[in-house]
Amino acid sequence: MLREIVNRVQVIARSILSDEGMELVDIEYRRESKGWVLRLTLDKEGGITLDDCTRVSQEVGRNLDIEDFIQTPYALEVSSPGLTRPLKTEQDFMKYCNHWIKVKTVEPIENRRQYKGKLLGVSVNRMAIEVEGRVFEIPLSNVAKANLEVDWDRPRQRRPKK
Repeated sequence: MLREIVNRVQVIARSILSDEGMELVDIEYRRESKGWVLRLTLDKEGGITLDDCTRVSQEVGRNLDIEDFIQTPYALEVSSPGLTRPLKTEQDFMKYCNHWIKVKTVEPIENRRQYKGKLLGVSVNRMAIEVEGRVFEIPLSNVAKANLEVDWDRPRQRRPKK
């Protein structure tokens, strides 16, 4: 049932976001200490503003009220991915080549599960990351979690152009 709700919200959100030139980075629908939360994470060229979040929240909220398929009370949250944006799809990894990332794997590779380094590229469902002068190839199917990484000692990274 949770997957069905997420899929239906995804269809609604993507139709709204495509008109706004925004990307749906992630959707979560989960029970937290204060109740159910439906969380949408958005991004766009130049970054998401508070006005963007407000506008999308209102529009998605209206559509969810009309469709009325979520039976339990929930809080709708709309936000930007922040500086440590999650990388979820192969397209995300391709888009952020040459950026610093942090990766946690499901299964260890060479006795390690955590990597922090420069994303070198993606090919055939594998990513290459340079960590301390060594290159590791990680199957995307083995990635448990991946995020952009901020290192204040390096010059600021520019967001890729679409």
